[in-house]
Amino acid sequence: MAGPSYADADKPAPTVALSQTEAAKGADITVAGQGWRPGALLMLLVCGQSDPDNGVIGGTNSCSNADGQAVTTDAKGSFSKVLLAAPPPKPCPCVVHVATVQGEQAVVDTELKITGHPVAPLPTPTGDGKLAVLAEPRLDGSSSLLTWFGAPPSRTLVFTVGNLGSAPVKDPVFQLGTSHGVFAPQWEDRQWKGTVQPGQKAEIKLDFELSAGAHGDYQVSLQYAKTLLATEPWGVDRPWGVTFFWVLLCLVVPAAVFRIGMAVVDRLRPRDPKRAGPARHRGVRLPEVTLRLPKSGPAPGERKRPPAEPGPDRGGAPNGTTAALPWFTPDSAPTENHPNRPQRPTTKGKP
Repeated sequence: MAGPSYADADKPAPTVALSQTEAAKGADITVAGQGWRPGALLMLLVCGQSDPDNGVIGGTNSCSNADGQAVTTDAKGSFSKVLLAAPPPKPCPCVVHVATVQGEQAVVDTELKITGHPVAPLPTPTGDGKLAVLAEPRLDGSSSLLTWFGAPPSRTLVFTVGNLGSAPVKDPVFQLGTSHGVFAPQWEDRQWKGTVQPGQKAEIKLDFELSAGAHGDYQVSLQYAKTLLATEPWGVDRPWGVTFFWVLLCLVVPAAVFRIGMAVVDRLRPRDPKRAGPARHRGVRLPEVTLRLPKSGPAPGERKRPPAEPGPDRGGAPNGTTAALPWFTPDSAPTENHPNRPQRPTTKGKP
């Protein structure tokens, strides 16, 4: 059993026990543990090409990840979980790999023999190779239009490492973690294909992405061989396209419902048969107005009358003209000795 990686040496070391140390392919085994942090989330995997004392060679790429199990410890730091003895992608020696997912890191590897699975010697150890970050890491990449509408933001962590040991380091496995706010990093194993010779350096690029719709202040952490190498802050912009979409939806949907409702009311309301016709103008119709202008001059054959002087009994206007009544015209006014009106003989005083 491998010694666990635990932050506080005064705490009891976590342990893992198997119901059987040898199982057939696809058999169920019970994994029980004690001494873990209360309420910790653990991941259980069957891994090949592993040594209980030196850990899993190649990281989780040597494990049957599809058949892994997750379990949460109780208030006393204990757990019990049934795990499928699925054959890993690498040959044995095999182990049951139990590791914390969040918070304080702890790892325990317990040897397991899988009947019928091939066995191969472990790769030659790389010796005393030691990697260190030589320059400040940086995040390459930018947000696209899809990210503005909620797509997962992605970046590439670029850093330069140097081999400070006396042996080459081949295909190193890094742990890349992302954390948001005060939460612990979510670690993922990332293997880099290549060899760093002693005294040489190499530029390494690791791609990663966040969940869809993620925004806020994030921190990207890098560690190797359980040693934290670098941290890099990352401010992720809010996906304003999603907010704009919901605001537009709140405006368009009520307007469309209102228009549909008005169309339904217009269809269902009763019609006036007198106004029904093949075509009907829906606009505002103004009443027809006929305007008659006064004559600008005297009629043909009519002499122009001089303006009458105002008198006390004629009710003249202030400007010296005679005001005509609106229901009389100049031709029909009852005047005496009109030049164009024939004189009728009076019968008054007839002998």
